[in-house]
Amino acid sequence: MRNTFCQASGLFLIILSLAAAGIPAAAQPGPMELIPRIRPAVVESPEGADLVAALRTGGLVMFFRHADTSGEPCDSSYRLGDRAGQRNISAVGREQARRIGQRLRGLGIAVEMPVLAGPVYRARDTAEEAFGAAQVRVVDGLMADDYAGAQLDTILAEHRRLFATPPRQPGFNVVLVGHRTPAIMIVGQALGGRALPEGGALVLRPLRQGFEVLGVLDLVPVPWWDAC
Repeated sequence: MRNTFCQASGLFLIILSLAAAGIPAAAQPGPMELIPRIRPAVVESPEGADLVAALRTGGLVMFFRHADTSGEPCDSSYRLGDRAGQRNISAVGREQARRIGQRLRGLGIAVEMPVLAGPVYRARDTAEEAFGAAQVRVVDGLMADDYAGAQLDTILAEHRRLFATPPRQPGFNVVLVGHRTPAIMIVGQALGGRALPEGGALVLRPLRQGFEVLGVLDLVPVPWWDAC
């Protein structure tokens, strides 16, 4: 069953977050305005194959949205450390995360360790299932926007910094695991809707100033659910 309440709540929070970020209402898209969306690419598609080839070369950043949360209750407490009050990844999400780690290794995509993950459980659990808990460092800078409170500007600034920071080792890629809305607030509404599915990775090329969006790679697709 589609979780339309979570969908509506998520949309409301995105609108509030855009306002909090200082984006004027006139600059925000209206409900009937058509916005070109990034199309997530599976590995087997030509676009996916191009992203995989670029990742094999290294020097990129992969920002993963947490894995599948279908059927799980929405956030209620918005407190870090309160697993029961958070929307968690599902059993499907745990398997999806494990397969993401396996897929990266099978494709020959080198990942720089440690992987960085946000402190909300659905992000850190995704990273730990994919790469192992010992290879994950939890950082507040990848916190979900609706947990950030007065720190939102700082959290967004840290997302931007991490998006623009290349790996230390040649041939490797940085992996970050977090949440969709901060990425939308930075990249724009082209990343909205279904552009970044749960478990999908936004692929970025760090530049001298800022970053370039190369696309979204959906390594282990699962059926779309309305989720937080």
